[in-house]
Amino acid sequence: MVRRISAIDLGTNTARLLIADCFPDGRFEQVYLSRTIVRLGGGFDRRTGLAADAVQRTLDCLHGFRREIDHRGVTLVRAVATSAVRDAANGASFVEQVARETGVQLAIIDGSLEGRLTLLGVLAGLDQQPQQLLMFDVGGGSTEYSIARGGRPLFVQSLPLGVVRLTEGKTEAVAMVDKIDRELDGLVQAITEEHLIPDPAKNLLVGTAGTATTLAAISLGMAEYDYRRVNNHVLTRSEVQRIHDLLAPLTPSERLKIAGLEPGREDLIIAGTLITLHTMERFGFDRMTVSDYGLLEGLVIADRLP
Repeated sequence: MVRRISAIDLGTNTARLLIADCFPDGRFEQVYLSRTIVRLGGGFDRRTGLAADAVQRTLDCLHGFRREIDHRGVTLVRAVATSAVRDAANGASFVEQVARETGVQLAIIDGSLEGRLTLLGVLAGLDQQPQQLLMFDVGGGSTEYSIARGGRPLFVQSLPLGVVRLTEGKTEAVAMVDKIDRELDGLVQAITEEHLIPDPAKNLLVGTAGTATTLAAISLGMAEYDYRRVNNHVLTRSEVQRIHDLLAPLTPSERLKIAGLEPGREDLIIAGTLITLHTMERFGFDRMTVSDYGLLEGLVIADRLP
């Protein structure tokens, strides 16, 4: 029996909706896909949490998602909120407001579950299934790192490294790099203690989410985004460095003239590129496979959610 499932991924920067038909053999076919940069974490305050204007932008988006879900005969809705909501003092009240005003029941998931669901989605979209991989998912408020062998997650850790968090919290690139390096120091130590440091000769490095797909789109010079060309595209470290060097001297408005850079990411792309570069350097990878698949697809194909 074919089930029509919808998945909502409410991130710190982007809200995404996927509606898909799921088949008994585990396959799924995309019916509808939409994403909106809502910047829910914009103006985040440690004491009060999510800012009022960010909440309103997100509610407006979710009203639209709800209309699409109702219109397309969805039988199951899976909706999750990640870093911004789980870290917010007003996160629980925001979830209640969303349910009351839009009918969308959001589940706040932790970084570990986010990483596992993202890994599940990424594996579904790879052209070839690697025996071992290191995956990283650069979000608006956090970055999740996962190590898998034979499709089975062996290590998942979420770091407080996100493009909105870094961009709004650090005024200069040198401060961003210092924060990135300190967090990666802790990550490497944790992976080392588990005896899981990935060997670039044996492991595939996979980057997913907005930073990775934007870097691929810029590398491909895409005037209009095409997930089919982006998914499984391979970026070299030198190409990522070239893109960074191209964008860094430009103002945010000047960056929007670069093909492949989506409006709403023009001030965030530097932080994301720095996370990507330092991840590749720290683990010794010269190449990265880009995945357009991730948390949304993982939500759709997961047998169940806790």
